[in-house]
Amino acid sequence: MKNPETLKGKVIWITGASQGIGRQLALAAAKRGGTVVATARSYGNLDRLQHETQGLEGIVIPMPADVTDQDAIIRAADEIMTRFGRVDIAVLNAGTFIKTDGVDFRSTDMRKHLELNVMGVCHCLDALIPMMVGQQSGTIAINASLAGYRGLPGAAAYGASKAALINMAESLYSDLKPHGVEVKVISPGFVKTPLTDKNTFKMPFLMEVESAADAILSGLDSQHFEIRFPKTFGMIMGFLRILPYKAYFSVTRRLNQ
Repeated sequence: MKNPETLKGKVIWITGASQGIGRQLALAAAKRGGTVVATARSYGNLDRLQHETQGLEGIVIPMPADVTDQDAIIRAADEIMTRFGRVDIAVLNAGTFIKTDGVDFRSTDMRKHLELNVMGVCHCLDALIPMMVGQQSGTIAINASLAGYRGLPGAAAYGASKAALINMAESLYSDLKPHGVEVKVISPGFVKTPLTDKNTFKMPFLMEVESAADAILSGLDSQHFEIRFPKTFGMIMGFLRILPYKAYFSVTRRLNQ
């Protein structure tokens, strides 16, 4: 982060904070003096996170809730407003990945991705947008993926959900900026987390979770819309994004071999 002082006194709401990127981001933000409201389904993991941050300049406040439960998220947002009166930064990070080979495609897998990865974000937006428009300030960062750039083998459901988030974030950026609200999209590659530890395929440019959290904090402190990492893999995927279909499918065929 260019200026670690920028998180002092800030109220930061992070979903999916019990493990992986969300957990590490909560720790990093608390080290920089932020007041972090950590949301996830597991109270036990959030409680351990809170204990781990004792003695840091900032604090972590557990706020258990399931992002797929709209009423629960609205209640959590109301509690944050009652306690702090605002949210300065929201990182909507909760998500899942289920490998979806085309020959084994199941609509149930797609539904799981859409319910958590997309609707989980939308439930948070229901609460955050009126709040931030009312205060005429705030940053909403939506965790998508480089897999949302184009269709990849084995990721029909996951990639579709992340592509939806990228498209939605682009629209919201234009709509909300005149109201003082910044929207950013986070596009990670492979990051070493409990979720990716389950993967049995090769993950190029695998990144440590600490480096991912630092990249997100730096991106939140920048003027850029997209927070993309790791750099080399992001450039490769950015190039693949603009290839014509014939060339692109030639590349993806090799990935399946």
